[in-house]
Amino acid sequence: MKLVRYGDVGREKPGLVDAGGKLRDLSAAIDDLGGPALRPEGLAKLKALDPAKLPPVSGNPRFGVPVAGIGKIVAIGLNYSDHAAESNLPVPKEPIIFMKATSSLSGPNDRVVIPKGSEKSDWEVELAVVIGKPASYVAEAEALSHVAGYLICNDVSERAYQIERGGQWDKGKGCDTFCPLGPWLVTGDEIKDPQALDMWLDVNGQKAQRGNTRTMVFGVAHIVSYVSQFMSLQTGDVITTGTPPGVGMGMKPPRYLKPGDVMTLGIQGLGEQRQECVAWGR
Repeated sequence: MKLVRYGDVGREKPGLVDAGGKLRDLSAAIDDLGGPALRPEGLAKLKALDPAKLPPVSGNPRFGVPVAGIGKIVAIGLNYSDHAAESNLPVPKEPIIFMKATSSLSGPNDRVVIPKGSEKSDWEVELAVVIGKPASYVAEAEALSHVAGYLICNDVSERAYQIERGGQWDKGKGCDTFCPLGPWLVTGDEIKDPQALDMWLDVNGQKAQRGNTRTMVFGVAHIVSYVSQFMSLQTGDVITTGTPPGVGMGMKPPRYLKPGDVMTLGIQGLGEQRQECVAWGR
């Protein structure tokens, strides 16, 4: 299933994109796409519905963050060896964990705001997972059974805040609009192998990132298991799993986002995003 939330900011409704690409309303079946709806039994009930009997949605409404009530966003750094190389950093021996603020969440096609005074805002296409069944001290062999589904994340990052301002990476990762998610949550049964997905990102139509999840240093199952050793993962939590090479910081010379730039990005089977960058205060 492709599950979405659509409508104006703060007034999103749950929906489903059927096999023909038609958006259908799920409001009669669930209050929102979060909590119980994401657990295995909730997803089973949604899968049992006949999409043809769900009300079609007219027009082209805005898509919001596909998951409601996200409790935390856990991110994994330097999880592609070639990205570590372009960052002039060693390949990690264990996953690097940082957090993105939930206030950074935005819809897949919403504008990205360049923070006040920023000169080094950057892009990162990433595969993200949403937790369905709560997880704590989960074995790697069982980890994917705790995943409700997969979606695209653009882990937008302000490199000066992240690297040059001291302390943790979170400073450069949690700015408002720095976590576009979507367009939809694709349930785990539709992604047979999360380690075999092509991914890409362009800026103003020019090639930036190209990669495949097979080149992750630590695969999705390992990451879910690993993170669950340090914190319990609750239904609706998001883990974003790292980015392939081609970020602006790694270009020679480096290239960073400015107002008017347009990022387009996608992952095989998970759809596409588009964000226009605007100046802070616009």
